[in-house]
Amino acid sequence: MNEIRICMVGSAMTDLIARVPRLPVAGETLIGSSFSIGFGGKGSNQAVMAARLGAKVSVVVKLGKDVFGENYLQNYKDQGIDTRFVSFDETRSSGVAPITVDDTSGQNSIVIVPGANDSLSPADVQNAASAIREAQVLICQLETPLNSTLEAFKLARANHTLTILNPAPARELPAELLQLSDVFAPNEVEAAMLTGKTIETIEDAKNVAQTLLARGPKHVIITLGEKGAVFVSQGDLPQFYAAQKVQAVDTTGAGDAFVGSLAYFLAAGWTVERAVTNACMLATLSVQKPGTQSSYPYKDEVKDLLS
Repeated sequence: MNEIRICMVGSAMTDLIARVPRLPVAGETLIGSSFSIGFGGKGSNQAVMAARLGAKVSVVVKLGKDVFGENYLQNYKDQGIDTRFVSFDETRSSGVAPITVDDTSGQNSIVIVPGANDSLSPADVQNAASAIREAQVLICQLETPLNSTLEAFKLARANHTLTILNPAPARELPAELLQLSDVFAPNEVEAAMLTGKTIETIEDAKNVAQTLLARGPKHVIITLGEKGAVFVSQGDLPQFYAAQKVQAVDTTGAGDAFVGSLAYFLAAGWTVERAVTNACMLATLSVQKPGTQSSYPYKDEVKDLLS
């Protein structure tokens, strides 16, 4: 297999994780069972997943000049990720994400405070153009400024780099960005918000996927959590890929495990259909361990899924 190169332009967040007997309701105070600090941010999670599978990954991110930023830079290095295009904002804090995890179900509630992520600029992206040119796949999300994501996708299209857009958190998107997306990959909540439609069944998800496909992407993948994913390409009928049933310990970051491994498989030259199937399997593995990046498997643990 040729060397697999992936570039991620996006976010870095430090997760502040509290485990509780159940998710609190508005105005309620609960006593938690444990607290931990972890590395997160949708973009960085996806980058770490791809790197753990063996890809050469570059990240284009903005960190704060604080302990969270310094620790995150070291985390990238520990994961073998190229940090040439990691830069620091002198005035804003690093991004943080307080997360509450239900001990019983593994479901979670997340608040995002972007901090330095909001200052990632088109100029930062232009400075990292060589990393996008070198990559087979570019991954972006919506936790950083939209104009920077659009700039990255323009560079990718000009250099024939495949693009994956994970539209999270969901927001109104310019038509140009959708048309520059080779793979558009929301979860079911984001897909419903983007279309104004409800998703209660697999058939609903298929219909919503076709609605999104009509807006310009080449492929649409809607992840459905424990159920699996729906996939549709231009000119084809939607397909459903079921996920294996397991007891979830912590679902935090499972969608990012899916996107990161999807990027790896597509960069390796796999068909989208095969990539979706195995990405579902890797996301399922991740929910069986606590934590976000710490729950992602290394390539030696999943050799059967990489061959």
